[in-house]
Amino acid sequence: MKHLKILTFFFLLISINFYAQDGKMREKKEQVQALKVAFLTSELSLSSEEAEKFWPVYNDFDNKQFELRHQKMKVFMKRMNDGSIDQMSEKEATAFLIQIDNNEDELYQIRKKFVANLKGIISPIKIIKLKKAEEDFNRKLLKQYRDKGPSK
Repeated sequence: MKHLKILTFFFLLISINFYAQDGKMREKKEQVQALKVAFLTSELSLSSEEAEKFWPVYNDFDNKQFELRHQKMKVFMKRMNDGSIDQMSEKEATAFLIQIDNNEDELYQIRKKFVANLKGIISPIKIIKLKKAEEDFNRKLLKQYRDKGPSK
């Protein structure tokens, strides 16, 4: 009985720890998202009418892209980093490459559909500015991370 209480307490602590980490990750994602919205709004100079139509389409695209990159690719990255590549058979490696290609194709299709949807909302020039602004934001974020560093 005493072991059961200790075991229950142990699992409770682990679940609280996972919840706290998940909360921190969610909070970080929300902070980055807010910075991204402010940056893109500034770079694109959207009118209020454009912004009203643009942000729901953009957020839907961004969520789909995030899910694909971070949920599906996480499995692939784990496999690539856990050392099991050296133990893969040629057949497994071929299947793995096909999965990676399929995910990259899916990302491309999501982006293509997104751009098609934007054509009725903002001008082609603003769509190009959006692509540049996203790249600039990502570069800026990466630079900030490098300058701050995980050890500081």
